[in-house]
Formats: sequence, C-alpha cells, structure tokens
Amino acid sequence: MDKTIIYKRLYKDYSKKYLNKIIISAFFSILVAGSTSAIAWLLDPAIEKIFIQKDQSLLFLIPLMIILAFTTKGLSLYYAKAIMIGVGESIKKKLQYDMVDTLIGTDTQIIDKKHSGKFISNLTYDVTHITNLLSNAILTLFKDSLTLIGLLFVMFFQNWKLALISIIMIPLASIAAKTLGKRISKVTTEAQQKSGFLTTYLVELFKNHKLIKIFQKESFEKNRANEYLTQLKEKNQKIQTVFVRMSPIMETLTGIMIAILIFYSGILISRGELDINNFFSFLAAMMLAYQPVRSLSTLNMVLNQGLSAASRIMPIIDQKNMINDSSDAKDIKVKNSEIEFKDLNFSYESEGEQTLNSINLEFKGGKMTSLVGHSGSGKSTIMNLIPRFYDSQSGDITIDKQSIYKTTINSLRKEISMVSQETTLFDDTIKNNIKYANEDATEEEVLNVSKLSFCDEFINKLPDKYETMIGENGVRLSGGEKQRLSIARAMLKKSSIILLDEATSSLDSETESKIQEALKVLTKDKTTIVIAHRLSTILNSSNIYVIDSGKVMGSGKHEDLLRKSELYKHFYEQQIQK
Repeated sequence: MDKTIIYKRLYKDYSKKYLNKIIISAFFSILVAGSTSAIAWLLDPAIEKIFIQKDQSLLFLIPLMIILAFTTKGLSLYYAKAIMIGVGESIKKKLQYDMVDTLIGTDTQIIDKKHSGKFISNLTYDVTHITNLLSNAILTLFKDSLTLIGLLFVMFFQNWKLALISIIMIPLASIAAKTLGKRISKVTTEAQQKSGFLTTYLVELFKNHKLIKIFQKESFEKNRANEYLTQLKEKNQKIQTVFVRMSPIMETLTGIMIAILIFYSGILISRGELDINNFFSFLAAMMLAYQPVRSLSTLNMVLNQGLSAASRIMPIIDQKNMINDSSDAKDIKVKNSEIEFKDLNFSYESEGEQTLNSINLEFKGGKMTSLVGHSGSGKSTIMNLIPRFYDSQSGDITIDKQSIYKTTINSLRKEISMVSQETTLFDDTIKNNIKYANEDATEEEVLNVSKLSFCDEFINKLPDKYETMIGENGVRLSGGEKQRLSIARAMLKKSSIILLDEATSSLDSETESKIQEALKVLTKDKTTIVIAHRLSTILNSSNIYVIDSGKVMGSGKHEDLLRKSELYKHFYEQQIQK
C-alpha cells in the first residue's frame, strides 16, 4: 500500500474529524515555541543589564519574565499534550471499532483462514503504532518544528554567523534518522508477527489448559511460552535499540557543534564582533534546540512504525465480503419452510477439491429430516450453506421456491435457528445468554423457554439463579446444561427452520431423554434438519439422507434404507453396537 494513499486515508477517515482540536493543540504549540524562545532571548538582557552593566532596575522584572516564560511553556505543553492524548484515544477507539465492525460482519470463510490471536494482535499492537502516528507524531511535528523555528530566530538574531554553523547539525541528524527509519519499519513488521504468534499461543493456552494438565505438558508449554516471549522481547529490544541509536549520534553532533561554536565565538569576541551576553543567549537557544531536533530526527521512525502498522490494518478494515445481498434481493416470505437443494456444488477453496458434488435435496416443511454419514462426508457443509455462512459455486437453494441468493441475508437468517454440538455461550449471565436470541423477550418468555428446555432444573439450584455468571463459553456449566441453554435460546427466537448439528451427541442417556423432549417442543411444526448420530433422532425423522464424500448416496425412511442402502445399514449397525 503506497505511503501517500495511507496518509490520505488516515487523514480523511480518522484525523479530519478532530481537526478543530488539532488546531487548538497547534495554538498551544505556538505558545510553547514562543515561551521557549523567550527563555533563551531573556538571557541576553539578563547578562547585559544585571551582570555587566549592574543595572538594578531590571533585577526583579527579568526573573519574573523568566518565571512567566517557563510557566507559559509548562501549561501550554500540558494542554497541547492533553488535547492530543484525547484525540489519540478517540482515533484508537475508531480504528479498533472499524476493525471489529468488519470482523463481526465478515464472511465465515475469511475468519476461518486466520487465527483469532493474530486479529487480536492487530487490534492491540498495530493500532497503538497508528495512534502514535496520528497523535504523538502530529504534536511533535507542530510543537518541535515551531520551537526549533523560534530558537533559530533567536540564534540568527544574536549572531547569524554562529547560527549558520549550528544549523549544519539539522540535515546531518535527518540523514541519520532516514537511515534508521527504514530499519525501524522492517523490525516493527517482524515484531508484529511475533506479537501475533504470542497472542495466538496464549489463546490456545487458555483454551486447552485442561489438556495441558492431563498430558502433563506444563514444562513443555513453559518452554514454548519462553520461546515466544523471547522472540518478541528481542524484536522489541531491536526497535528500542534503533530508537536510542540517535542518542550517541545527537550527543556527538551537539558536542562537535558546541566545541566549534566556542572556538569560533572566542575569535568573534576577540575581534569585538560578539558580546558575552549575545554568546550566552545564543548558546542557551542552541541547547534548547537540542530536544526538538532530536524529536524531529526520530519522527521519521515513528512515521515508519505507524505506516507499517497501517499497511496491515487497512486491508482488514477494507475487507470486502463475498457473501452479500444481490442488487435485486428481497425479504424472504416463508410460509411452509420447504427447502430444496438443486444441483448444488461447493468447495471451500475456489480451486480446491469439491466438498459437495451435484447435491439434490428436499426438506419438507414442518418435518424433521436427518443427514447421516461418516465424519467429513459433507453433512455440516450442507447445513452451513442454508443460512449462507458460505455460498455455493453453482446450483441453487430455495425456501418455498425462493432462491436464498436473491433474498436479503438478514431476512433469511431471521427464519433460522441453530443448535450445534459445540455450544457457544458468552461470559455473561444465564438470562442474557438466553435472551441473546431476542433482547426484547419478557421475563415470562425467558422463564417459559427455560421450563420447556429443562433449564430451570439446574438454574433454580444456583445461588444467583438467572443472574449467575457462567464464565468463558459456559465453563461453570456441564455439557448437558450448556446444551439445554442453547436450546432455550433457539426456542426464544421462534424461527421457522431449525438446524440441529449433532445436538445430543455429547449428552448422557438421562439428560438426552430430557433434551429429546425439549427438542420436540423446539421442532414442533418446524422444518428441522438434523445431523444425526443418535438412533432416537434417526428413527423420529420423516426422511433420511445418506451422505458420503459430498454426494447423496440414498434417501428414504429408516426401514427403506435398511433394505436398499448398504452404507446406511452399516451406519445403523454401528449405532446399535454403541
């Protein structure tokens, strides 16, 4: 991504909104520059009048003016920084929101391709560098540029010959900074990658902590953690080392300049071309110019860090979804909820192996249909295509004769509820997890679905009942309790199509019987598609499709399939033996 394009984009989308505050900060930067220059200039009359001429009339006035100058500088610097801190945090929030907004709405296929830990690293590590570019760097540019200009004015006012010698330091420092800036961009990219690896590892570490303990891998994981932390430490250390490389360069340049200036000033004083008061005022201005020159010399490195981070963040924010409403999309009108797959082909990668091949399926409205087959046969893919988590390469899916690809995604998903084997819950209260399907649901509705799903049996035993916090992904609940909560949530949505992805496969027999009763309520008069591993689910189905290697290998009722499908018969016999 071109630097100019990034700068324009960052200004238009993020900085422009806060231009009035940036201008106010720039005004205070002018006061900082003016007061800093005044401090250096005041040394001229202070030395000449008080120390050389011994004029007592200015003995109180000049010290008071110096106090005023320092006070003005301090207050102005505070307000300039405080304003830009606010701007920086606002920009940071906007960047993070834009990224989260994109990730929430992005295609499932895009999310699946990248580990969540790397997205988290983008949200934290990269956004911080962009914020520094848009707030700290802007303030530095205003404050230190203006201060340097003011001090240069004092230096030229005192002696233009000495000023010409001293400004040689500025281009020399800029050359050094430009060289280091290229290095900082490369190292920052490497550090971000290491930060992403570490965040990814930490997500996995917390998610799999029980697995680590049962296989006694604590030492192994400690070593891995140490390796990731060491790699990140080394990259961050390199970044900081590159920054501090300016210190010896600036100190050496400053030392050379002062030495040359003292030498040349001695000559000028001996010739009567320079007074001692002019020299000290000039020297003060030059010493005060050290800080802005140093800051401006490292500004290029901050800019390169921010640009490097922006080149990684912007593509995420700009990510375009492949799954969108068509130009002629209309809200779906569901009456019978009859679903049909017509010659449908699908693969997860555009040039990859076909996952589904010429699939033709019919799901009768208000009936339960089961999908059976071995793991990896394509059952879950069929289910994920209905709410358009993915789109097929060819063929069509219709609901009540309406193509889902010509209906609005929002109206389509409004008609669908899903209960899967891997129950997803939020670290929130039980009530809020149930109400996630319908925030406007009444207390009575929540209590009703809790009873119908047998959730009330365990909820009422908890100290805080419906206000109980369940932990990350419901860690404080059993598998059966989590499953019942997800069924209650689906009930509350009151959708016409129910997708059950092995919804009872992780439950014991006693809990399963309760869940089956709950599912009867959930699926009553609803078009229900079940990925079935349990015999009870299969036998209750009005129709069964046998799926293998992405193809339909048979369909019919249980008794029919036992006679005409060897694959189904083998599958059924395996279930009996369990």
